[in-house]
Amino acid sequence: MNIHIDPHSWVRAHADYLYAYTRARVNDEEQARDLVQETFLAALEKINTFEGRSSERTWLTAILRNKIIDHYRKKSSVLLNADVRQAEDEQTGFFNPDDGHWNSEPAPKHFGIDDYDPLRSKEFDHILMKCMQKLPALWLSVFTMKHMDDEATDIILAELKLTSSNFWVIIHRAKLNLRACLQKNWI
Repeated sequence: MNIHIDPHSWVRAHADYLYAYTRARVNDEEQARDLVQETFLAALEKINTFEGRSSERTWLTAILRNKIIDHYRKKSSVLLNADVRQAEDEQTGFFNPDDGHWNSEPAPKHFGIDDYDPLRSKEFDHILMKCMQKLPALWLSVFTMKHMDDEATDIILAELKLTSSNFWVIIHRAKLNLRACLQKNWI
């Protein structure tokens, strides 16, 4: 099989896409640029392993995804068990202890996006991305792996070296923060 791969065109053809992909998952513009550059370097080192079973962009995105997971893994070491206990204590008023359902005051409010409207959807996506960028790095990592990349929980636990308890508290806190941010900026 004759596979033509042109590293000289990568920046022009793929940099913007890879940067946008990374920015949606990493809470730091400089770090996002670094990860894209590391991806190009890693791809150059592995260029002989490219078999052409996917497009260049898919191959580069897979390399980038592994770089992002490595970045998440480094960030995950910052979470301490005290943070988990503190998070659980902070959120006791959100749910009814008897049935686990939302209490009426902090319950999520209707976002008013029942009908698909491309302009509203684009505006909502922009606000959601801004809200996600406000999350702490680890929360953003866990949230994007779970809800944007559709990773299985056990893979996230293994990749980020988290306990199940830490994972669920982080997901919960991230969702609460995103909900609060969206309610403030969207509704």
